Amino acid sequence: MKITNNEYNKMLTASSPKTKLYKTLPKAFLFGGIICVIGEAFLGLYMRYGAEKETAAALTSITLIGLAALLTGFKVYDRFAKHAGAGSIIPITGFANAVVSPALEFKSEGFVLGVGAKMFVIAGPVIVYGVAASVLYGVVYYIFNAAVA
Repeated sequence: MKITNNEYNKMLTASSPKTKLYKTLPKAFLFGGIICVIGEAFLGLYMRYGAEKETAAALTSITLIGLAALLTGFKVYDRFAKHAGAGSIIPITGFANAVVSPALEFKSEGFVLGVGAKMFVIAGPVIVYGVAASVLYGVVYYIFNAAVA
């Protein structure tokens, strides 16, 4: 028995739960806005303590990525995302969650074959390599500048 695309779509629509947009859209907007307000608070804090706008923006990004990764590790971000829906996939925190989640699932397989290999599943090798390389370059740059000064 062969099922056509049209028949499949009808079966899928009939069996899928209906989304309550009147409920999910405001929640996504609210929770996404809360993440953005937290980011703005960090930006203002860093600028208040003397960082220039570009430096404060970079520090804010690093802070949000670190917090999202930490909260993912403690399984807090998953509970937050359950309520926030699409509001939890603000690019910077969603990215951190997307990298950390699969790595945590496979930590029992070891760091290289488990965590290291599974980090690349969701985020893609270019993104993970880019972040790792930028951290390494930043550390080397800092060391060379500290030695010169």
